[in-house]
Formats: sequence, structure tokens, C-alpha cells
Amino acid sequence: MRKTGWSMGCMLLLLLVSCGTGRQQAALKEHVFVVNIVPDSVKLKAYLDYHAHIWPEVEAGFKKAGYHNITLYRYDHLLVMTVTVPEGADLAQMGKIAESYDPRCAEWNRLMDTYQQGIPGTAPQQKWVEVKPFYTFDHP
Repeated sequence: MRKTGWSMGCMLLLLLVSCGTGRQQAALKEHVFVVNIVPDSVKLKAYLDYHAHIWPEVEAGFKKAGYHNITLYRYDHLLVMTVTVPEGADLAQMGKIAESYDPRCAEWNRLMDTYQQGIPGTAPQQKWVEVKPFYTFDHP
């Protein structure tokens, strides 16, 4: 029985999908951070507007540094950020790589810093603080 080019291609695709590509996916870890925005409605609006139009250099810096995902959540002036990176990654080093990608990346960080303040209990100059899980419900 002769296979057509289309059916051979489909068989090859199925074989690749079922066998995988041979590349191992690195294990990922999610980190969660919190910060407050300065209690000023004008500053909050400006901060949200900036994030509605992130500078392309900033996202390119994230890619270069190896971030897999960054998501921001908000309740009033409280921000929660999840960062997904390869397990064992050095977040401080990744931040330096991202910021060094382009001068606008460092400019972005300086600008965003003017809108942020630490949550109660943080050190005087500390802004973002990592929170640790203390309860998990997992239903397999």
C-alpha cells in the first residue's frame, strides 16, 4: 500500500508529537512578591497606564534574562506579582541581566520605583518583598 505525501507527513507529525522532541523541559518555580503603590489616585492611574503599554525594551530584557512568566495582580493599592523562572535561578542576577539589556530597562525600573512603597513591616528602603506559601490545597 502506497502512502501519499500528506499521510506520510501526518504520520511523521504524530510520531514527533507522541515521542516529544527529545528536549527536556527545565523545572520551573513560581515566586510571589507584594508591594504597595503610593496612596495617591493620580500615581496609581499613571502606574497602571505605564503597565498597559510596557516599553518593548523592558519585555525584551525579561526574555533575555530567562523569565518564563511575569503576572501582576492588583487590589486597590496592593500589587501582587508572580514570577516564573527556571528552578534554582538567581533572581538578583536575572534582574541585573534584564536591566542591562537596554538603558530604557534601567530607566523603567527607576521610574516604577517612584510609584512603589513597601508594605507594613518591610525595611525602610525595601519595596517588593517575596511572600512564602503557608498552605496549599491540591486535588489530583
